[in-house]
Amino acid sequence: MAFNNFLIKNGKLWTGTEFTTGNILIQKDTIVSLDAPDDVKGYVYDAEGCIVSTGLLDIHTHIYKVSWDMYGYPAELVSAPFGVTAAVDGGAEQSDRAYLDTMMIKTRVFASVRIDENGVDFTLTEKMLQAYGDRAIGVKVYFDQSGNQFVNLAHLQEICSYAKARGLKVMVHCNHSPSSMWDIVNTLNKGDILTHIYHGDINTIEADDYAAYKLAKEKGVILDSGNAGHVHTDFAVMPRAFAAGYFPDTISSDITCFSAFNRGGRYGLTMCMSMARTAGMKEEDILRAVTSDAAKAVGMENECGTLAVGRKADIAVLSYGKEPYCLKDPAGNILRDENGYICHLTVSNGQILYRR
Repeated sequence: MAFNNFLIKNGKLWTGTEFTTGNILIQKDTIVSLDAPDDVKGYVYDAEGCIVSTGLLDIHTHIYKVSWDMYGYPAELVSAPFGVTAAVDGGAEQSDRAYLDTMMIKTRVFASVRIDENGVDFTLTEKMLQAYGDRAIGVKVYFDQSGNQFVNLAHLQEICSYAKARGLKVMVHCNHSPSSMWDIVNTLNKGDILTHIYHGDINTIEADDYAAYKLAKEKGVILDSGNAGHVHTDFAVMPRAFAAGYFPDTISSDITCFSAFNRGGRYGLTMCMSMARTAGMKEEDILRAVTSDAAKAVGMENECGTLAVGRKADIAVLSYGKEPYCLKDPAGNILRDENGYICHLTVSNGQILYRR
């Protein structure tokens, strides 16, 4: 249910771009004040010692009845416990726009594209674009030769031309890529997204002394962490890149039922934020990467990423403290910390979806 008066007080406010102070007053589904008095009558949540942020946006997920059958649980179960109030599915084959409208979080999708011995097949892509309408923001390319021996740079060039002609973004999974990361970035258009940038397979971000990273910044290609827990992130590559000043534009989880629930329900966007902080990323940059910068990356600035009067009440109450984790990547590198980000409260459209 939504409250006539819902006050979140005593927190440190994150607007999407900066920290400020104040109390948030929500009426029904809308933020009506960021400077409300402490004694407002209604439902009151005391966020003393916490960050009160605009709701988090996870731009790379795999959620139930949207992604392939083997993936996913209802979106709220893999989003709300981690402060996520908006998510983008990276391979939506199963449903349509009407199903997305039933979700309590805001959603967008990337349509799938298939590559085989006959080349690029856009049949499924066209079907999905029609089913999702303007909820489909782009095309997801699994540019991985371990899963498909036929992929090559000419296929990616064809997909990028197809997407550009339709005003769509391209998201590229680049693990085990047959091409260098520089070649991939050089092929992508401004606003396209390269995910899993800190993988440890062939053609890593380190392979050309970060030339691909520098080119992405020049072209306006979005660099997304796409952590996938320990699967698509190398815990030697990421800290070295951070130490050299090469940080992601966006942080995403690539969460699936395997990564979420095989770790006891602890894996989500907050853990990805914790990983970034452990590896050396500053808190303000981490928060931008999951709020305002994430919203810009997927064209959702008008719906999320900003805490402001008149906006829908999408809010995540977070803290950084005792939250130990230990992850081992496929190469045996370990990333661990005694501390991490914790979500205490998630509000979507004025409704409480999660309370710790």
